[in-house]
Amino acid sequence: MSDTLFTNVNVLDCTGAEPFLGEVLVQGNRITSISRESGTLSCDGAEIIDGGGKSTLMPGLIESHAHLSVDNTDDLAKIGMMPPEENTLVAARNAAFYLDCGITSCMSAAAAKPRLDVVIRNAINAGEIPGPRLLAASPWLTVTGGLGDLRTLHMPHMSSMAIVLDGPDQFRQQVRELIREGVDIIKLVISGDTFVPHAGSDSTVMSESEVAAAAEVVHAHGKRMSAHARSAEAVKLCVRHGVKVIYHANFVDEEAIDMLEENKDWVFVSPNIGFTSVAAYEGEQWFTEEQVIELGFREELAGAARGLQELKRRGVRILGGGDYGFSLTPHGQNARDLDHLVRHCGFTPMEALLSMTKFGGAAMDMPDELGQIREGFLADLLLVEGDPLADSNILLDHSKLSVIMKDGKQHNRQSS
Repeated sequence: MSDTLFTNVNVLDCTGAEPFLGEVLVQGNRITSISRESGTLSCDGAEIIDGGGKSTLMPGLIESHAHLSVDNTDDLAKIGMMPPEENTLVAARNAAFYLDCGITSCMSAAAAKPRLDVVIRNAINAGEIPGPRLLAASPWLTVTGGLGDLRTLHMPHMSSMAIVLDGPDQFRQQVRELIREGVDIIKLVISGDTFVPHAGSDSTVMSESEVAAAAEVVHAHGKRMSAHARSAEAVKLCVRHGVKVIYHANFVDEEAIDMLEENKDWVFVSPNIGFTSVAAYEGEQWFTEEQVIELGFREELAGAARGLQELKRRGVRILGGGDYGFSLTPHGQNARDLDHLVRHCGFTPMEALLSMTKFGGAAMDMPDELGQIREGFLADLLLVEGDPLADSNILLDHSKLSVIMKDGKQHNRQSS
C-alpha cells in the first residue's frame, strides 16, 4: 500500500470547523499528518494528488440505513422470494456501487435473507469483493400483522424480507439463531407504517415483552439493535431497551424527546426522510395528488421536521441516509438526504454533512477512527471537484468524485 499526499485541497474535516486550504498525508490506511499550508509535509515516495485549490477533501460518506439486498423495487414478496444465489449477486453488485458513490461505510437496516449481509460483509473484509465497511443486519423481525407480514389466510406461506414472530420465546430463539450466524445488528419492526392498512405509522405493533426478550439476548452477546419506530411509543420502547439506532421517529411526543435527550450519549436517530420528501413533492409518477393528501405525506414530513429540529437543538445526534433501494429512492441517490435535511428540516449544510460523516462514525462505534479528517483516523476519503457545503447535490454526480479512498486504498481515480 503506497502513501498518498493530497495537496492544494480544501480540507473539509467534518469536525464542524470551516474548511481550510492545506494538505493531508495518508500512510498505510491512516491519516498521519494534516497541514494548513501547502508544501510543508514530507512526501518522499508518496503519490501526490494536487487538488489545484478548487477540490474538496472530505471523509467518505456513511449510510445509516442500507438495504444492499434490495434491487430498487417496492415488491416485498419479490425480494423475499428471490433465491438466495441471485439475491447474493444483487447485494454484491450494490455494495460495489455504493463504493462508486463515495459511500465508504454502511449500517445495514435489514437483509433479505438471514445470512446475506453476513456473507457480503465477510467477502468485503476478505478483499474478495469491493464494498463499504459493513455492519451486517438480520432481516426485519416483525409480528403478525406488522410491516413485512405478507401472509394471508389464502396464502399462509407468502414470504417477504421479514421473519414473523410472536411472543417473547419466539423472539429469544430467533435472535439467538441470527447471532449464531454472525449478524452484527438485530433489526426490529416495532411500529406500524403508512402502507400497512390495519397498522398505521402512529401505531405500536410489538409488545414490550417481545422487545425486552430480543434486547436480553442482544445485550448478553454484546451485539446491537436498530428498529423501525415511527410512533412515539415505539421510540420509547427503543430507548428503554437499548436500541442504538432508531429509524424514522416521525411521531415523537414530548416524553419521547425527553427520553432521547437523556440518553443522547449512546442513542442515534436516523429519520430516513428521503421517501417521504420525494413522495410529498416529487412523486407524481407514483402517487396522485389525492393519494398524497390521503396518505398524509406532507403532514408527516412537516411533523418529522419539527421533531428533528427539537432533537437537534437538544443535542441528539441525527444520521443521514436511509431506505434507498426502492423505486422512489433508488440506490445511488443516498446523498440526497443532505439536501432534504437542509431544504425541509432547517439544517445548515454543515449540520447535514455531519449526519453522514462525524455522527455516522460514532454510530458505527468508531468515533475516534471514522467520519472525520484527523490525524490517526482511518483514511476513508473523497476528493470532490467542487464544494459540498455550497451544494451537497454535487455528491450525486459521481464524475465529480475524482478520488474515492477506503482504508488508504484508492477505489477509483477519475482521469483528468
